[in-house]
Amino acid sequence: MKKGLLIILSGPSGVGKGTVRKYIMKRNVLPLAFSISMTTRPPREKEKEGVEYYFVSEEEFQKNIEEDNFLEWAEFVGNRYGTPKNYVEQLRNEGKNVILEIEINGAEQVLDKVKDDRVVSFFLAPPSLRQLEIRIRKRKSEPEENIQKRLAKGVSEMEKAKNYDFVILNDHVKRAGDEIISIIKKIIED
Repeated sequence: MKKGLLIILSGPSGVGKGTVRKYIMKRNVLPLAFSISMTTRPPREKEKEGVEYYFVSEEEFQKNIEEDNFLEWAEFVGNRYGTPKNYVEQLRNEGKNVILEIEINGAEQVLDKVKDDRVVSFFLAPPSLRQLEIRIRKRKSEPEENIQKRLAKGVSEMEKAKNYDFVILNDHVKRAGDEIISIIKKIIED
């Protein structure tokens, strides 16, 4: 059995990674598995263990760091999040193509760690920085100071697009998602 692809979908905050990933998964035209992250934050209402996240203690998370069981991990607003290496490798060894929807820093960690020819990375780019700002503001979930930080970070992250296998313009979810699906199909068929 051929080892599954590791598919990295990344880009600046607000670019629409989650929306595009959900579209790709919903189309159900590719054999894909979504990587479930581990987190130290408590579950939100209606979140289920092993569906949205693996919810773990700080001690268990730290143990995974020490045992090098993360492809990538980060801390955000006092909670830690990471992609369990053993889980992803198990899925890939079963022939499943695993999609990681991760921030730029996480993608860089994964690309540094995973050195096989079955990795493909996609950088999702906004049509413009103005459009990125509109998308971030539409969320209405953060104070102005955080919005400004995200926008400044987004500008610097755009420069990292050159480090990815493919840059996909997210001007329309269906078009961007279909382009990614087409590329993955070609890679799988080769």
